[in-house]
Amino acid sequence: MNVAKQKPRLIDRFLNSIERVGNTLPDPAIIFLFAMIIIWLLSALFSQVSFEAIDPRTGEAIIVHNLLTGDALANFLSGMVKTFTGFAPLGVVLVAMLGVGVAEHSGFINTGLKIMLKRTPKALLTPSIILIAIVSHTATDAGYVLVIPLAGVIFFAMGRHPLVGIAAAFAGVSGGFSANFIPSGIDPLLQSFTQSAAQIIDPEIIVNPLNNWFFTSASSLFIVLLGWYITDKIIEPRLKDTPIDGDTSDLPQFDEITSKERKGFFLASVVMLAGIALLTWASWSASSPLRGPSGSLADFKAPLMQSIVPLIFLLFWIPGAVYGFSVGTFKTSKDMIDSMSKSMGSMSYYIVMAFFCSLFIAAFSQSNLGALLAIEGAQVLKTLALPSSVTIVGIIFLTGFVNLFVGSSSAKWALLGPVFVPMLMQLGISPDLTQAAYRIGDSSSNIITPLMPYFPLVVVYCQKYVKDTGIGTLISLMLPFALAFMICWTLFLLAYWGLGIPLGLQSSYSY
Repeated sequence: MNVAKQKPRLIDRFLNSIERVGNTLPDPAIIFLFAMIIIWLLSALFSQVSFEAIDPRTGEAIIVHNLLTGDALANFLSGMVKTFTGFAPLGVVLVAMLGVGVAEHSGFINTGLKIMLKRTPKALLTPSIILIAIVSHTATDAGYVLVIPLAGVIFFAMGRHPLVGIAAAFAGVSGGFSANFIPSGIDPLLQSFTQSAAQIIDPEIIVNPLNNWFFTSASSLFIVLLGWYITDKIIEPRLKDTPIDGDTSDLPQFDEITSKERKGFFLASVVMLAGIALLTWASWSASSPLRGPSGSLADFKAPLMQSIVPLIFLLFWIPGAVYGFSVGTFKTSKDMIDSMSKSMGSMSYYIVMAFFCSLFIAAFSQSNLGALLAIEGAQVLKTLALPSSVTIVGIIFLTGFVNLFVGSSSAKWALLGPVFVPMLMQLGISPDLTQAAYRIGDSSSNIITPLMPYFPLVVVYCQKYVKDTGIGTLISLMLPFALAFMICWTLFLLAYWGLGIPLGLQSSYSY
């Protein structure tokens, strides 16, 4: 990728070096393959070692499982297909893209974007994209398949570099994962682990699921402003001379909106709103089958939360079909099916990468190496016995480091929570503050690890516009966000703590 040719800034030279080194790496699919082989070898090596660290999930000493035994290899081969087809991000992406493909190729999304662009001031485009990306967390992984690619299209239509839009949206969706003013399923999920860990010390303690809500709400505004500055002052200047050499022929054309398009969009929007109203009515009752066992809609076990991706499919597929047949882009049902086929064709490269990624993640989990890394790191931090504020900072940075290897937020907290929460309770720090610190570290480094399941998908989005985009390209784009979020968000928490502003409902700073 070419960047500014005249007197590049120091930060540009630094990021260019990272990009060059990163792009010398093999294709992401091959990286996952090599990483899996390395995990196999390490599992065989460390399986011979006895560790004293206790696995909080079992209460017993952590054991590394050898993946190179005959039984393990036989299980690997027999379970390969199931591992691939059961890879959660694959289903999320493909099912959602089937519906989005109809909405896209019918012209429904195109017309919607034209209307939005006419009403959104260009100066506020960046913060608007980041804010929408943050809010998309409410719908689990919807931001990865909707907000990020659309951000590229919108920036391209506005005459700005599309990779700038993709970077801003990725920063909001993934880097700002724990910044949201709308409660989501992640809140009760983390709370359940926090409460279990706290009850090791205090069996009577109860942690509110929204114990971090005020802090995450305030963080939303903070991340929008910080991401806005980084996007416009660091990322965009760096990309201003980067040529767009990808195939953009099938991107939406933002010409004037015809009366037929307006009528079709109005009709399709009415259908979409009717669907949302029907869903709201169906979930409103306290006895709704869409609610979880506790009666909550935000519970991860609630059928509504588990149906987010199918709902995205329906809420784009049906209005997209209505729009297509009303304006004439779809003449027959075959045209609609063809649009779904085209959307799947664009996902072929991601499917290949997902195959190797699923095998690597399964091996990493089965070996227990990720658990070993997390537990040993937590024990080192505990042994240091640092002051409370320094310990909070240490938790954030350790979590960010572990996050480079263990992507699942709940899986990491299941490992780290039983160590961090009781440890800090004995120092007088509440479980609420410990969880808030964890959430910062868990978010900030998401956007720079190729091992994050959606990272290869974002590379594919970038290649639509710049063909030679590689891992190094994306890491160099996202590194300023990751570093700024990690450092500035940590300082924000310390200041928030110092001012004594409540973290959330029924929360506290001290125990």
